[in-house]
Amino acid sequence: MKKICVGVIGVGYLGRFHAEKYSRMDNVRLVGVVDIDQSRAQDVGDALGVPALTDYRDLFGSVDAVSIVVPTAAHFAVGAECLQHDVDVLIEKPMTADLAEADELIKIAESRGRILQVGHLERFNPAVLALRDIVHNPLFIESHRLSTFKDRSTDVSVVLDLMIHDIDIIMSVVQSEVKNIHATGAPVICEHADIANARLEFESGCVANVTASRISTKNQRKIRLFQKDAYISVDFADRSITVIGRDSNNSAGPIPGMDIQQRSFSDGDVLEDELASYIRAVFTREVPEVSGHAGRRALEIALNIMDQNNTAVQRYSS
Repeated sequence: MKKICVGVIGVGYLGRFHAEKYSRMDNVRLVGVVDIDQSRAQDVGDALGVPALTDYRDLFGSVDAVSIVVPTAAHFAVGAECLQHDVDVLIEKPMTADLAEADELIKIAESRGRILQVGHLERFNPAVLALRDIVHNPLFIESHRLSTFKDRSTDVSVVLDLMIHDIDIIMSVVQSEVKNIHATGAPVICEHADIANARLEFESGCVANVTASRISTKNQRKIRLFQKDAYISVDFADRSITVIGRDSNNSAGPIPGMDIQQRSFSDGDVLEDELASYIRAVFTREVPEVSGHAGRRALEIALNIMDQNNTAVQRYSS
């Protein structure tokens, strides 16, 4: 069996998991791990029995593909150089710090025939995958992604940290251009916004109300979608879907004339599924599940929301 030679650039909290998953894949050979913190790279390298490097350029010539799990500010520089050396790239979300960088990464990838996948992990949640066969022309969407405070990813707004997951999912099911965005948010603990809310109005008429917070007293990851004759509720955490649909033959139950179905999905490994999907794209040269264009689209909306957040904070502070 041909194996894809892979390296992981950045082996902090999440990058370490990337390396561990790759090391267990039959069709992958983990070539090495990279981190500017030499002791951290050595720790992961020793645990997995691969070379530990401090310069990602040392991977060139020995890898077919990489995972880039470095701070957002470095995404473009690292990603661009890898693509220019004909290395396929999985880059963690958010794709880049701004749209110009995202556009350039897409341009380089396409010009060199490289795979560029963006790490929107929640797309691989089995409950989200099941939405493809259930959701059709939604009219209203409401999502809540709430998290207790964690001392990581605080170098970016909660919009790029958490909300962008739901933006990406919403864009994948609505299939319409955004017409208007109304947003607000506030920094509470960190320099950047810790809580944010946005109302997305689509050309199709659909409206999505999106809330994200990283200063909650509980964790919650839910989305509710309303469409003609059906209401769908998804709980990302327990991987379940509740579908309430019209059924004229059902006069019993809590909602007369409606049938309630619940589906639960067996426990799996979403990160492993994401990485396996990436490796399949590398093998087949097909467009990945979350392409650079999809990552750019979610980033564009997220940056718009952040600009409105910043304007609101400045107005209240003046």
